[in-house]
Amino acid sequence: MSTIVEPGSFLTLHYRLAGPQGDIINTFHEKPATLSLGSGTLSPAVEQRLLGLAEGTRVVMEIPAGEAFGDHIAEMQQWVARKLLNELGDPTEKYAAGDVVQFPTPDGLGAYAGTVLQVNEEGAVLFDFNHPLAGQPVTFEVELIGIL
Repeated sequence: MSTIVEPGSFLTLHYRLAGPQGDIINTFHEKPATLSLGSGTLSPAVEQRLLGLAEGTRVVMEIPAGEAFGDHIAEMQQWVARKLLNELGDPTEKYAAGDVVQFPTPDGLGAYAGTVLQVNEEGAVLFDFNHPLAGQPVTFEVELIGIL
C-alpha cells in the first residue's frame, strides 16, 4: 500500500511555483524541501491539490488566476517613508524596483515580504505587499519524495 498525502502530513518534496513571468520558486536543482501540511509554507489552495497524492508522484498542475494566492489587491500597494525603513533595517540600504524586502510582523515573531515598485526623490519606497503570484495563473509542479 502506498502512502498518500493527508492533512498534517510531513512531506519531503521538490516543487516549482511559476507565473506568467516564470519561476518564483524552484527546488528541483537543489536539495528537496521539507514541510508540514497546514504550517502555512504553501497556500491552502496549493496544499489542497497535494491531498490524496501518492508518494513518488510527479505532476504539473495549472491553477487558475487568483486561486493559488488570492486576487491582487490595489490597497496592498503602499508607500513606506524612508525614516521608517531606516528604523526597521539598514539606513544605508539602497532600494530598486524588483527588490524583495522582508518586514517583521507586528508581534515580531514572523516576517512578510514586499516587492519594491518604485522609489521617489525623498527615498520613500512604494511596496507591493501582495504575493508575487496574486491574481495570476500559477503552474505548480511537484515531486513527492517522501511522506511521513
